[in-house]
Amino acid sequence: MTITPGDESSRRATRKRKPTKRRFGRVRQLPSGRYQARYAGPDGVDRPAPETFATKTDAEVWLTKIEAEILDGDWIDPDAGKINFGKYAQDWIDERPNLRPRTIELYGYLRRTHLVPTFGEKAMNEIKEPHVRRWRKKLLDGGVSEVTVAKAYRLLKAIFTTAVDDQLIKRNPCRIKGAGQEKSPYGRHPCGDRSGAHRTSRVLC
Repeated sequence: MTITPGDESSRRATRKRKPTKRRFGRVRQLPSGRYQARYAGPDGVDRPAPETFATKTDAEVWLTKIEAEILDGDWIDPDAGKINFGKYAQDWIDERPNLRPRTIELYGYLRRTHLVPTFGEKAMNEIKEPHVRRWRKKLLDGGVSEVTVAKAYRLLKAIFTTAVDDQLIKRNPCRIKGAGQEKSPYGRHPCGDRSGAHRTSRVLC
């Protein structure tokens, strides 16, 4: 039997090709039909993506982004940000030995009264911009003075700024323009609000 060049080309075209192996990470299809991506981080720990993907392409695009973060030195251990906010906030205060006693008292009051009730049990990397916006609105709607809310917001922002520096999170969720500015109808030394914070006016003013 004579095989013509055309027959040989057709045979090569229909021959099943082996899938190209990824140089970084792995993608597999789950029984649900969705796709899971996994990769080994710089620390050698094998990690899955935080969510599954509708298509294999979506999973591969996610892996490409993670690889770029690692190569650029921007990768952050996703487990690092699981630390409890309440504990991290207290450590943040305790690790600043040069604070004046009055400032420590103020920070403790703000943390205990206005930060922990909302964020205390959340992981650092779970707190996003919408959570901060809702928290601030709830305080203002609840009668807490703008001055006190501004102080609490500045403290929250400072804590998350340090968390970014500590590589616990990538982005500070406190991004409300002007939220840290104190606007008081009481003049230079505002002391009262409808929430009962006037009882700690010695601390706040």
